[in-house]
Amino acid sequence: MEFDIKKELCLGCGLCVSICPEVFDMDEESKAHTISKVNRFTYEEADEAMDRCPGKAIYIKSK
Repeated sequence: MEFDIKKELCLGCGLCVSICPEVFDMDEESKAHTISKVNRFTYEEADEAMDRCPGKAIYIKSK
């Protein structure tokens, strides 16, 4: 499963990175981006980051 970030909705708060640093990181524009695919070890944290994102910028990428 792959999560992604809608840059235009990202507030740059870093909450996703604090919840799941294995999947999310901040770029040079202080916007979140994904650094790896979600696996069985990181799914719960990535899903929590998506639910708690104040900008609702995180979504599950379609295949």
